[in-house]
Amino acid sequence: MSEATPTLSGAAPDDGALTLQRGVALAMLFVVGTINFVDRQLLSVLVEPIRADLHLTDTQFGLLTGLAFALFYAGMGVPVAILADRWNRVKLIALACLVWSAFTALTGRVTSFAQLALIRFGVGAGEAGGTAPSLSLVSDLFPPHRRPFAVAIFQLNGPFGVFVGSAFGAWAAANIGWRGAFLVMGLAGIVIAPLLVWAVKEPPRGQMDRGGHGEHHVPLRDTLALFASSPSLRLVLLGNGLSAFVSYGILNWVPAFLMRTQGMPLAAMGQWFGPAAGLTFGIGIMGSGWLVSRIARRDARAYGFVPAIASLLIAPGLAAALLMQGWQASLAVMLLPLTMCTVYIAPGLALVQNLTPPRSRATASAILLLMYNIVGLGLGPLFVGMVSDALRPQLGDDSLRWGLMGIIPFALAAAATQFAMTRHLNRELAA
Repeated sequence: MSEATPTLSGAAPDDGALTLQRGVALAMLFVVGTINFVDRQLLSVLVEPIRADLHLTDTQFGLLTGLAFALFYAGMGVPVAILADRWNRVKLIALACLVWSAFTALTGRVTSFAQLALIRFGVGAGEAGGTAPSLSLVSDLFPPHRRPFAVAIFQLNGPFGVFVGSAFGAWAAANIGWRGAFLVMGLAGIVIAPLLVWAVKEPPRGQMDRGGHGEHHVPLRDTLALFASSPSLRLVLLGNGLSAFVSYGILNWVPAFLMRTQGMPLAAMGQWFGPAAGLTFGIGIMGSGWLVSRIARRDARAYGFVPAIASLLIAPGLAAALLMQGWQASLAVMLLPLTMCTVYIAPGLALVQNLTPPRSRATASAILLLMYNIVGLGLGPLFVGMVSDALRPQLGDDSLRWGLMGIIPFALAAAATQFAMTRHLNRELAA
């Protein structure tokens, strides 16, 4: 356990070659990650035409966007991450991109709920090879004190993917249909994957950490023992899992709420929601990464305080947005919770990187992503969909408003957990 990364910057020189390597690698990982998120977002943006075509209920759609995808994503995440800690990460990410893109293209051929669920299993299994190995690569390109901001730049693929997915999905629905949209995005990923291998060189493990390279494999049991022995790691698992529950509940259902309950036209979804979501998610991720990188050099409690305050702000912002009349007013007020619901991402992922040794970082990231995807992506959208279906006989289309209202207590629980984590951060990061 003594291999855990110190909070001081490593000894690797920050020369021109390394700067270029960092820029190219981060740009390519960003592009691949964007394709990953566009593939996910398309299903949420195109929910109404898909639901009408395949006759899906809200619970079934919650399963498709949540649990069906998350189970295979999470189930494959840890084994693929263990492989990433032992094999060439660049080639692994490219191979994963090929797999999920092929299944994305096949989504346009489905004719039933069962077929769509099976295809989502395949997409989830492929995308499991994207984020955790990418975070491990980023950690070998940037020193510990710069990692929150570097992770934030990489994680901007999420909001940018939401923006592209929303804008492209709305355009595709009107011009090439929802089936054509999935085919186009699948082909884009198949083209990008080999370019990643050509453009990015695998960096030495641990080159940014004091104490040398990470040359020895870390068994899974030792990585799990790190989480068992560290209060900060345990609490970041719980707090980020709850934050992901809220974030994915909002991300997957707000488009449907604005269209179905508030009367937002599909064309306006691409024109207004796409840019709004992309901008707010970007501000949340970049802002938190920049803020934590600055404050944590003096006070490591920033890794907990920043996401905790954001989680607290979600509750009144989301409640007010859901109670507004008309999609314009609702979307305007929704900008606050849309911004705050992504603040937890960069600090949490960077904290896990800084508290674990180089040869276990992909595995450690996959364990955190397991919480994101089982608790967050798997259960958040499903919970909202089930509450909406339960209330639909009494409330009709207004049931989705109260389904989304049901996730507010989880935001408050996330804030309490993140505040609790601050008691341990200075001691553990200095150990």
